[in-house]
Amino acid sequence: MKFIVSSSYLLKQLQVLGSVINSSNTLPILDNFLFELDNNQLRVSASDLETTMSSTLEIDSTSKGSVAVPAKLVLEILKTFPEQPLTFTVEDNNTIEISSNSGKYALAYAPGEEFPKAVVLEEPSSTLVPAEVLATAISKTIFAAGNDDLRPVMSGVFFQFSTEGLIFVATDAHKLVKYARTDVKASQAADFIMPKKPLNILKGILGTSDAEVKIEYNDSNATFSFDNYTLTCRLIDGKYPNYEAVIPKENPNKLVMDRSQFLSSVRRVAIFANKTTHQIRLKIAGAELNISAEDIDYSNKAEERLTCDYQGDDMQIGFNSRFLTEMLTNLQSDEIQLEMSLPNRAGILTPVDGLDEGETVTMLVMPVMLNN
Repeated sequence: MKFIVSSSYLLKQLQVLGSVINSSNTLPILDNFLFELDNNQLRVSASDLETTMSSTLEIDSTSKGSVAVPAKLVLEILKTFPEQPLTFTVEDNNTIEISSNSGKYALAYAPGEEFPKAVVLEEPSSTLVPAEVLATAISKTIFAAGNDDLRPVMSGVFFQFSTEGLIFVATDAHKLVKYARTDVKASQAADFIMPKKPLNILKGILGTSDAEVKIEYNDSNATFSFDNYTLTCRLIDGKYPNYEAVIPKENPNKLVMDRSQFLSSVRRVAIFANKTTHQIRLKIAGAELNISAEDIDYSNKAEERLTCDYQGDDMQIGFNSRFLTEMLTNLQSDEIQLEMSLPNRAGILTPVDGLDEGETVTMLVMPVMLNN
């Protein structure tokens, strides 16, 4: 088998697929890319058994066949070439030879049959989602997913599709983000939990695409297809916690203020907070918000006063500054609203502006107990 391909085109595709490969694999074959040639189409795949991703490239060839080539070696050599056509030829002595304008490079390959086959979904349900919507949904939620191996369901993002719209939820029990769209709908109701790794890979390539992503899913796997990519991954097994029950409905105290101003203040004051609790105190009275932090062990303290638009009773509430900073950074709006009921009930952060029609973002942050 033999084919000719542009060096930068191949590198760009392989770098995306390379993010699937783990740094240490139990099966040596997983350290390879699978090249499947079918005349002028080359399908390249990478897998870690949980997630398999493939890309179809247009190339110049008249042969067929499949080989597994060492991923690290191919990526390293491709990075060094200026843009030029490369010729790949599979030789009889179990090596694949790459010919460039200036030289020849031979690397050993493994037979393509040894590479694990991607799961084919039997009669899946499917939904079409614009790439930009999916990219936004992932980046708005993924930061809030947990890292706790003991609670695997919380280490992913919950996809909830219905005929009314799409909802994406992530939580680690301290913070929760719910991103909803009513302008994109599914034909039937379904829900599943997506692991973080494939979502991060998707996030990286969806941003540049204006295609529609076809999401196919059953009880155990999901496949995302768009442009020339297909990503199949195993879903997280288990029942997602009832997140609606956690979101407080009655929140009489409402604070509206400039997001970037609030974020800068929280960041500055947090430098003086206790390094284990990261606790900052918000004290709200009238149109004044007082943000303070104190680390008694080192006699460090900071306090800032901001003007805000507040309706409700005077109150003091404590938050973990890291969670607050993450959420405020993730929102893009000019103004945000923080809704609260009591100092021991979760605060709800929502953007006031900058949303598309049919788009809502709700962020929930648990308070920390203040020691007066």
